[in-house]
Amino acid sequence: MFDLHRLRLLRELKHRGTLAAVAAALSYSPSSVSQQLSQLETEVGVRLLEPVGRRVRLTEQAEILVAHTEAVLERLGRAEADIAASLTDLTGTLRIASFQTTALTLVPTALDLLRDQYPHLRVHVTHMEPETALPALQARDFDLVLAEEYPGNPYPRPAELEQEDLLEDPLHLGLPESAHGADADGPMTTLRSLAGHPWVMEPEGTAARHWAMSLCRNAGFEPDVRFETTDVLLHLRLVEQKHAAAFLPDLVWSRRPPTVTLRRLPRGQRTRRIFTVVRNGSSRHPAIQACRSALLRAATQPSDHAPGQHD
Repeated sequence: MFDLHRLRLLRELKHRGTLAAVAAALSYSPSSVSQQLSQLETEVGVRLLEPVGRRVRLTEQAEILVAHTEAVLERLGRAEADIAASLTDLTGTLRIASFQTTALTLVPTALDLLRDQYPHLRVHVTHMEPETALPALQARDFDLVLAEEYPGNPYPRPAELEQEDLLEDPLHLGLPESAHGADADGPMTTLRSLAGHPWVMEPEGTAARHWAMSLCRNAGFEPDVRFETTDVLLHLRLVEQKHAAAFLPDLVWSRRPPTVTLRRLPRGQRTRRIFTVVRNGSSRHPAIQACRSALLRAATQPSDHAPGQHD
């Protein structure tokens, strides 16, 4: 019988990449992690790690073990969900990762609902972009992640993760006052008229940046990106202060009236999909179900206005 604790360390190494990262995540010393994995190699009777420069990588046999460990952990997750469902009170800690606009708009309302209905459930929320949060979910640092998907830029869907749609969030072209003359014939023409204007976008490597760059290039120009940040509120402020053009989602206004002039985007590019992601086997957990239900209620609350825009 293989030791489950050591198998989990091997799995952690696959997801985190280095012995030092595993040690830091689990509050062990690197030498302790290395010793435990050496003992696992002895138990299994085959080599599990091989050196690559100063690092190590998993052998084919180690990958086989990790796949079985994932199945065992998923089964244990189902057992945990069944135990929680058998109790009359919902307790414990739910760890959520959320990107900025949902953290500002949906999460606080969902927290209100959860506090009222499940006062003994402790909810821990971390502001984190999906590109970082989803691997951390696989590594079991979180229980639920709020993520986004832009038109034409689908997220990979690992077999060990489950997605559930939350809402479609409209996207707009935000114009600074200095670019009001860009009001032209149709969305693509309006977008093309901003070819020489400064832009604010999210950093390289994010799904939002890839989508935004593709949209501008399809309009026939390379945007002059002078400002880069994941802070969408800063995007809005730079448009308000006439420093940049930007692509802005509805949620940035938190159901308040828009503060800048908006234009429609080309067809097929007008909404982003927002969804929740959990590990396989955990979607039956009462805390996960309660959180998803609260987020859905927050997302479907009636809006007091519809952002103004023109074709």
